[in-house]
Amino acid sequence: MRRIITYFLILMPVILLIFVAGCSDKHFSAPQLYAELDLSATPNTLTAKEKNAGWQLLFDGNSFSGWHGYNMQGIPDVWAIEEGTLTMSETGGHESQDIITDGIYRNFALTVEYKLSYASNSGVVFQVKEDSKYKFPYETGPEFQLLDQEHFPWATPLEDVQIHGANYAMYPPKATPYNPTNEWNRLLLLVDDNRVTQLINGVETVSYVKYSDDWVQRRNSGKWADFPDYGKFDEGHISLQNHGTKLWYRNVKIKKLN
Repeated sequence: MRRIITYFLILMPVILLIFVAGCSDKHFSAPQLYAELDLSATPNTLTAKEKNAGWQLLFDGNSFSGWHGYNMQGIPDVWAIEEGTLTMSETGGHESQDIITDGIYRNFALTVEYKLSYASNSGVVFQVKEDSKYKFPYETGPEFQLLDQEHFPWATPLEDVQIHGANYAMYPPKATPYNPTNEWNRLLLLVDDNRVTQLINGVETVSYVKYSDDWVQRRNSGKWADFPDYGKFDEGHISLQNHGTKLWYRNVKIKKLN
């Protein structure tokens, strides 16, 4: 018996090391998180299933509670609440009038329902640093691109890293599972340490590992070479982008992962 106890004490540190190593390699699954959502729920509400899974509302359908304009107090005039949605007018100050969450998030899953109008352009920007030295959220945060590229009047042809579902100016979408304009879509954004996954209507469009060799090469060779703080922050605000066109957002929900 004493010999068994001795062997156990010797092996215990090894067992703990294997256990910790196994836990450190565990990552969240975007499809599993998506499956936690009740797709038939009343807009801007949480069902018991979602509450039990740890989801929280970021928009109640009636107020801008929990949001403010980037680098400002209050909400920019171009934003409005319209029939239970966050929306904007078709005129205004573009990205300098984005709204951002009051809260700062590091590891999370975010889901948003959105509807594009004709030729509309917007996006969900995350890991945003709020500081007066920056004019736009996209100077620091990656963007989940939302765009009606079929009708948008671009002066030059679009690159694949600019179209709907892309990680803007970084990773093109693997698929285009979105609905036409004036129909609702649902996105899910998963930020799990350095692993980022984007889904539209349950289908993965982008996945990448931040700080990987591939990510660094893309970050330093394209548009973001002129933005030294792009991707620099691992936590930050979440932004809904105003690009001078009209979209609608609802069912904005978040789940903190640790």
